[in-house]
Amino acid sequence: MRRPTGEQPTGARSTAEQRAGERPAAGRPSTALQPRRRRRVAHDTLWFWIFVGPFAAGLAVFTYVPLVWSVYLSFFDAHNTVSPTDFVGFDNYAAMLRDGAFTSSLGTFAVFSLFIVPATYVLALALALMVHRTRRFQAFFRSVFFLPAACSYVVASLIWKLSIFNGVRFGLANTVLGWFGADQTAWLSTTHPPWYWLVIVTVRLWLQAGFYMILFLAGLQRISPRLYEAAAVDGARPGWQVFRHITFPQLRTTSVAVVLLLVINAFQAFDEFYNLLSDARGYPPYARPPLVYLYYTALGQGQNLGMGSAGAVILALVIAVVTVFQARWFGLGRKEADA
Repeated sequence: MRRPTGEQPTGARSTAEQRAGERPAAGRPSTALQPRRRRRVAHDTLWFWIFVGPFAAGLAVFTYVPLVWSVYLSFFDAHNTVSPTDFVGFDNYAAMLRDGAFTSSLGTFAVFSLFIVPATYVLALALALMVHRTRRFQAFFRSVFFLPAACSYVVASLIWKLSIFNGVRFGLANTVLGWFGADQTAWLSTTHPPWYWLVIVTVRLWLQAGFYMILFLAGLQRISPRLYEAAAVDGARPGWQVFRHITFPQLRTTSVAVVLLLVINAFQAFDEFYNLLSDARGYPPYARPPLVYLYYTALGQGQNLGMGSAGAVILALVIAVVTVFQARWFGLGRKEADA
């Protein structure tokens, strides 16, 4: 008796159905593989937290918890205590905004920014252009110019204060001036003219120019050589003309990032001011940036942690507003089509 076309024997059909039942359905992992995959995921998660956990815990304990607690203290009368009970609302904020010394410290920051931001930008860009065009020992010069960025701000400030601009005739700066017949200058205590700005700006310039040079070098390496080749074909003269029309526009994104970082770092200036200008008598009334003022407010004689915390919150808000304004002004994050 002939079987219908396409019909398989009974034994063959049962064997095929049995094998089909043993194979997992498409897109569905085998039941035997699921525990192994779970163990692998658990193993990866465990090692993730082993490596990241200590850093996350340190970040939470030493950064986020103090930030939250500082905002909490700003609403209380916290004299000589970190666990106050006298709630004063926004009185601390109002008192800080009415404090002439605090507003004057913001003015000190503005003056410092006017000096340090353009000076660092120009010097870092010039160093990056020179290193980028160097054909030999490029890694050596890159390392040499970046090396000061690894130096401590405290150590550099003390070198500037005790060796270079110490105000006596044996100091390096006064020695050089003496070669030309000039009188010695008390660099850090002379307010008319304010020579202390020269000391503060030069030490910060020496410390941070190398770091921003690396950022500009990264931007220069992203510029396609075809742009320079096309400019040469069009008759552009190498030098200022190529820099103005090709190099500088291509560094727009890097320039915006550098300016934002420079302004934020200027707001956070503390080490060089404190170590250069303070002495056994305390800190002078001039050139007092916001962080130095808040330091003496919170940890000085009064130890008014509530006022200091309110000032810190105000300073953080000012930094955020200035940063957002700069980002909007420069069009950071804007699409090229909209730019």
